[in-house]
Amino acid sequence: MIKAVVGANWGDEGKGKITDLLAQEADIIVRFQGGANAGHTIKNHYGKFALHTLPSGVFYDHTTSIIGNGVALNIPVLVNEIKSITDKGVPTPKILVSDRCQIVMPYHILFDQYEEERLGKNAFGSTKSGIAPFYSDKYAKIGFQVNELFDDELLKSKIANVLETKNTLLKYMYNKPAINPEDLLNTLREYRDMIAPYVCDTSAYLYQAIKENKTILLEGQLGTMKDPDHGIYPMVTSSSTLAAYGAIGAGVPPYEIKQIITVCKAYSSAVGAGAFVSELFDEEAEELRRRGGDGGEYGATTGRPRRVGWFDCVASKYGCRLQGTTDVAFTVLDVLGYLKEIPVCVGYEIDGEVTTEFPVTSRLEKAKPVYKVLPGWCCDITGITKYEELPENCRNYIEFIEQQIGYPVTMVSNGPRREDIIYRTSKLK
Repeated sequence: MIKAVVGANWGDEGKGKITDLLAQEADIIVRFQGGANAGHTIKNHYGKFALHTLPSGVFYDHTTSIIGNGVALNIPVLVNEIKSITDKGVPTPKILVSDRCQIVMPYHILFDQYEEERLGKNAFGSTKSGIAPFYSDKYAKIGFQVNELFDDELLKSKIANVLETKNTLLKYMYNKPAINPEDLLNTLREYRDMIAPYVCDTSAYLYQAIKENKTILLEGQLGTMKDPDHGIYPMVTSSSTLAAYGAIGAGVPPYEIKQIITVCKAYSSAVGAGAFVSELFDEEAEELRRRGGDGGEYGATTGRPRRVGWFDCVASKYGCRLQGTTDVAFTVLDVLGYLKEIPVCVGYEIDGEVTTEFPVTSRLEKAKPVYKVLPGWCCDITGITKYEELPENCRNYIEFIEQQIGYPVTMVSNGPRREDIIYRTSKLK
């Protein structure tokens, strides 16, 4: 059976904890898209970790972690990440990397930095991890697959061809130094030696696992609003963030994905630029940011302060629909315990009309939030393990949002630890 764990919103929803939790009962965890430009924060008995490339199930000795063909693979980042967890006492995880996975090249990171610099105030808010240049090259058919690292003659020829274009851009568009082909070849040889122990045909491996009725988790990065087709384009990432892409990015049949757990925060947060209708500012935002998550709302990869806002039912309903949600995991509910009243965005006012349907970006930019204010519960709910033991106003908050978005909330996270989770049976029909 294949399950997918994906985000409903702008990313940073708490997918890492949910994947880590579900991995207890899984055999294989697969990263199927994105790169080291976003992170998942995990807190367990080994300590606190910010993972960027590794799947969130690497802390269990019974699991296999797979980097699928859809991932933007930064090889040194992956290798350093493996070392960073084993240095803290985590047993060496079993890791497989798709031989069809494409490599983030050193010049992708340079071009990402140079382009943001060139754009100035119109920059996309990139993490400068090379992701957009990587995917541009992938679809321009000048990317490098992992399997190509093992053919020296092919590498030399391909490097010469690609650098003709890259060095022209560096000289005339960015006024930056050219890339030396010999240096690049030596770097790729180093990458080959680093990655060689992990490379295999992961699609064939997963096909066999499906035949053996193994439990497979697909772990997504970011969320629906950052999808290049269905998100807040152009302020999006460069690979599909939807569960449907899991079939492509992992190399498995789409009909094998039986459960899609879509993660929503109990309030909203986002890193990077783009429309964010329910966003908070000034002291109100800083208070929520400071209290939020585990150690505050700061990006796991960048450390940047996240933008924060009230829960957005319009965006979340849309995000869940596009993901094909079967279950909603509702996270960081404990953070809201300090509030006497909690506004919830239930509609957008655009040009004098109120809508509950998520609009295209040009109309989204004009949207103003329409709020319904709910009473808070004004207490700490961490440590509660049964849904019926939550304060009444807390349960009312969950059930109001569930009705608004139209998808069943079956998991409620009320603290940063793995065990801070409440399972419930939804009454939603």
